[in-house]
Amino acid sequence: MSTVEVIAPNLKQRLSGVTSTIIQLVPVQARTLGIVTVGPGLPDSLPKMRWWQLPSLRTRPKSGRDRIWHARRNTEMVAGLVLRDIFRAPLKLVFTSAAQRDHRPFTKWLIRQMDAVIATGEKSASFLKVPHSVVMHGVDLDVFHPPAGDDDAFMASGLPGKYAVGCFGRVRHQKGTDLFVDAMIALLPQHPEWTAVITGRVTAEHKAFADELKARIAKAGLSDRIRFLGEVDDIKPWYRRVSLYVAPSRNEGFGLTPLEAMASQTAVVASDAGAYAEMIVQGETGALVPAGDGNALREAIRPYLADAALTETHGINALAEVRARFPLEREAEGVRRVYDHVWAMR
Repeated sequence: MSTVEVIAPNLKQRLSGVTSTIIQLVPVQARTLGIVTVGPGLPDSLPKMRWWQLPSLRTRPKSGRDRIWHARRNTEMVAGLVLRDIFRAPLKLVFTSAAQRDHRPFTKWLIRQMDAVIATGEKSASFLKVPHSVVMHGVDLDVFHPPAGDDDAFMASGLPGKYAVGCFGRVRHQKGTDLFVDAMIALLPQHPEWTAVITGRVTAEHKAFADELKARIAKAGLSDRIRFLGEVDDIKPWYRRVSLYVAPSRNEGFGLTPLEAMASQTAVVASDAGAYAEMIVQGETGALVPAGDGNALREAIRPYLADAALTETHGINALAEVRARFPLEREAEGVRRVYDHVWAMR
């Protein structure tokens, strides 16, 4: 702990977008920074501190600087405040906000107690009433990359068709899975070379929603061409196998999946939820539609199914865009600038 200057807590057991951010970002930060994670649900490959080491936070590291506690949830801000203000640990508190809504009074109070605040995009920044920096999430371009072999071809999936359009993530109303299904029911009969692939967990709470979608698909006679794969062991090859990725969320925090698709050289049609509008260049790397507008989603997808060359071109453009603007190293650099500013404050 004597060399650790940043702690990235993850106080949530279940995998989430925030957890995914920590898993991807911390190894890049660790190249130039003494950083550890703490909390459940994280892979053993990450640098970690143990709960029994918490008392060591009451002393400074060798550098003499206050350690930074980088929170991304309310619970983590609360924990940081307890450590700093009750146990008198020499900590600076940083919070990353991805919320695209007005914060509740308690959250606003917590945010005001932070030493620095990061917004993940201009939209989330617009809801902050305190000084802040904007640092957008990035994507690991080594992990998410263009097709590199036969296993990355859609043919390797064993599913019917020549091309695939995908929608990945938890199956639920908030994610707009029903909007995607309705668009596929309307479009696939006109495009027999295409198959739709849906991956993601269906929790007990949303099982009836998923079952209704499957019944709707069966009634349309498309059960062989609109496929629910459930949770897959490795989602990365599926980004490379689909020619078009659709992110139809009704609301979102930030939303990493379009960046992961773009890094895989895949065109993207997305709603304007989360930070999607800040990722996609309309008419060049994909298309944007109003969140919750099923008709607009269907019509935005239609040209891609009709023109494979257009889909391929926008996929190539998407890869260039994500390499220029969203490498994970760029996010790490932006966060480090915030840390350095906090350390420079008296």
